[in-house]
Amino acid sequence: MQLNSNPLFQEMQALNEKLGSASTANEIEKASVLPNMTQSVQNTAGSDFGQLLTQAIGNVNSLQSNAGQMSKKLDMGDPSVTLTDTVIAREKAGVAFEATVQVRNKLVDAYKEIMSMPV
Repeated sequence: MQLNSNPLFQEMQALNEKLGSASTANEIEKASVLPNMTQSVQNTAGSDFGQLLTQAIGNVNSLQSNAGQMSKKLDMGDPSVTLTDTVIAREKAGVAFEATVQVRNKLVDAYKEIMSMPV
């Protein structure tokens, strides 16, 4: 099987070329390769860690509530919501939740390591 003749491979190469030619986040968004996936990061200079953590958990919560609302609309037969959009929203929420759990696990491990250090 020759990989170059695979249409999926060709599509991936075309997307990679679009990303390679786009030098800024605005150009990537304009290329519509990653629509609605860019998030603005606020200036974190002097920010409190608790505020950053609260903001991150709030983002995960909003992704999960959005996925829930889309699922409910799909179940009710709303024609403006497609199955693919709903699945993508649920996957985004799932990935964000898993990342949050991993960050929590790392924080707990760091806390345990600090607490086990001799004084």
